[in-house]
Order: sequence, then C-alpha cells, then structure tokens
Amino acid sequence: MTGKGRELADMMERRKVDILCVQETRWKGSKARSIGAGFKLFYYGVDSMRNGVGVVLKEEFGRNVLEVKRVSDRVMSLKLEIEGVMLNVVSGYAPQVGCELEEKERFWGELDEVIESIPTGERVVIGADFNFNLGEGNTGDEEVMGKFGVKERNLEGQMVVDFAERMGMAVVNTYFQKREEHRVTYKSGGRSTQVDYILCRRGNLKEISDCKVVMGESVARQHRMVVCRMTLMV
Repeated sequence: MTGKGRELADMMERRKVDILCVQETRWKGSKARSIGAGFKLFYYGVDSMRNGVGVVLKEEFGRNVLEVKRVSDRVMSLKLEIEGVMLNVVSGYAPQVGCELEEKERFWGELDEVIESIPTGERVVIGADFNFNLGEGNTGDEEVMGKFGVKERNLEGQMVVDFAERMGMAVVNTYFQKREEHRVTYKSGGRSTQVDYILCRRGNLKEISDCKVVMGESVARQHRMVVCRMTLMV
C-alpha cells in the first residue's frame, strides 16, 4: 500500500468497485484513513515489512460501518448496515505454503472465530489471498465450489474446502465459467495460478450474478483483482 493509496482509489472508481479487501498491505497500525476519490481504508498491521490486511469502502458505505474487528495482521472484518441488511466483509491473508503449521492453524482458528461470531441471518463476504490452489473440478465438493478453478488442488487448498464445508460457505469464483485468463489471480514469470478467492454463505450465492478477474491493472504487479457483483435482497 505504500504510495499506492490514490492509485487504488482511482482503480476502484474506474472499475465501479464499492468494497475491496486488500492483503499484504505492509502498513503498521490500526487506523481508518481517506485514500482519495471518496474512498476510505480500514487497516491493521503489526509490522511494516510483512502481512497486513484492510478493507476499502466507498465513502457512502463508510458511514454505515457498525463494527470493526482487527483480529490480527492476517484477519479483520467490518460490519455494515445497508438498507437494513447486515453485511460482514472479512479480509484474510493466509500463510504461504512454506510457513510453519502452527502459523497456518492460527490463521484458520482466527477465521473460524470471526465467522462463528456472525449471526446466521447476516450476510458474509470473505475476500482473501489464501495462497493455496483449489484446482479445477468439484467432484465430491459440489456444495461448496463450482468446476471452474485452475490446475490441480494442493494440500493447503483442501483447507479452504474444509473451511467452506464447516462454515456453510461457497467459493464464488469457481462457479462462473470464464476464460482461464479471467480465472488466474496470480501471475509471476512462468507461473500462473488461482490463489485469491471470494466466499459467501451458500444460501446467498444466488445474490451474486458474476465473478471474474480484472486484467490490465498495475496497482499490484503479480496479483490481479477479483471482482464479484452482488445484489442484496432487502
């Protein structure tokens, strides 16, 4: 995020994005600040060299924030009230494949705790860099994901599927048939994969009409923004 606040706000305005989850912000502190163009960033980080998560809101939604939970530099959530509907937005940044098992278990424990604390009748949307690959196809996992992943699932990718199953959630990106370049969320050198995902409660999946990767933006060199269109049923 260093030096990129206005660039991020301009991208959101141009792409008509109202709410954006960001990860690996590398900003130390626990604050909310304007980043220009009518957007406000809520963020949390404990080290300016690693991790950090945040949620950027269009100014009109910023006034509707009821609660901010800054759990760790890998998990935070915001609760908004939009025309009487409670919407919880969770930003997550999972440990990379090579990290210690203890760190991975701590992340999943924190994410579980946040989701379990949200009343059943409220909407939940998770925007996360899971650093794991769920893979293509959904045999045996039809309740929590669609067929349209990328490549093969790795061991950590199974953790995402298990989380979705126990929390009654669905992995939104995988339900929409797109060309591979609109499914790949991370590209570096010769490596391209899908590690960034949007999740919602299974019962609210019908409120999402589209989900795809946005190409051609340079705010993040390797990660691409994943966007979904959600219409809240008031």
